Amino acid sequence: MSKIPASVLAFEKKLVPSDGIMYGTTWENRNSQVTPLKLQEKSVRGTISNRLKKSEEGKIDAKIESANLQTVDSCALTPEQDTLKLSFTLKVLSGVENPSACNHEGFNQSYTQAVKQFMEKNPGFTEIANRYAANLANGRFLWRNRVGCEDIEIRVNVLNEGNERSRNFQSQDMDMRNFDNLPSNVIELGSLIADTLSGRNEFLLLEIDAFAKIGKSQDVYPSEELVLDKSNSKEKKSKILFDVDGVAAMHSQKIGNAIRTIDTWYPGYEEHQRPIAIDPYGAVTNLGRAYRQPKQKTDFFSLFDKFSQGEKLDAIEDEYFVMAVLVRGGVFGEKQ
Repeated sequence: MSKIPASVLAFEKKLVPSDGIMYGTTWENRNSQVTPLKLQEKSVRGTISNRLKKSEEGKIDAKIESANLQTVDSCALTPEQDTLKLSFTLKVLSGVENPSACNHEGFNQSYTQAVKQFMEKNPGFTEIANRYAANLANGRFLWRNRVGCEDIEIRVNVLNEGNERSRNFQSQDMDMRNFDNLPSNVIELGSLIADTLSGRNEFLLLEIDAFAKIGKSQDVYPSEELVLDKSNSKEKKSKILFDVDGVAAMHSQKIGNAIRTIDTWYPGYEEHQRPIAIDPYGAVTNLGRAYRQPKQKTDFFSLFDKFSQGEKLDAIEDEYFVMAVLVRGGVFGEKQ
């Protein structure tokens, strides 16, 4: 089988989240009284606790005497607050059948035809969209803020003019390890997303408000900024948290990663027993592993080369994966 002939090939992402803004409130007054959360700076004196080199093992006392001084950002609820509110918007776009850039007309035609055939199939985008909806409903985008919560409520508002509606989800009741037996209200939200991805609607705009009852004065966890130049970091802090106009926030990239954590079709899911984020090679950076290996022909590029030229893939799950990567977007041209 020949590789794709397009050397320039790119797709715009079709799930576009905003940054998430963090507020503090109480569970009883979560619908009316919220306060933007501010970052706080701390200077702390830690101990040396890292693994020592063999040559340093005899000098442990001297090491311990050297204080590990750090200046870090932190963020927490006030003593009166017990609930975190995280708010963001999500725009879903249509047009996945049209690359944003493609320099080969023949490939463009075969690809467009393949995607249209996928859309016309049953269930088409329904399975993928239901999984996106499930990750909105279960609060996966809260990340560490989701751990140890007494209660979690997610409110999803449709903002499209003339189609406004609101749905509430009790996230504690949902299984985070698979997407089986989804509640009817999740499937309803998934159908709105599927209709947009399939082109029946031009776009869908959602507003998501997540309420997590984590306890009075407890720490909350905004995104952490990546400081590439440690020698010239802002105020020499060892940890810098993300804010938007002084309010604690979560990166849109981190929220997007959680929403697209739907891949249970990768080799090794039976052992791993949890979904991973959609990625061409099934990369999970915190585990240092790529679950979709080119040698096994389970990576995106091996499957996409066949799919885009109208060849039948071995399983419908492979088609789901390919389409989910295209929804994610990226640059996929073949080097000449």
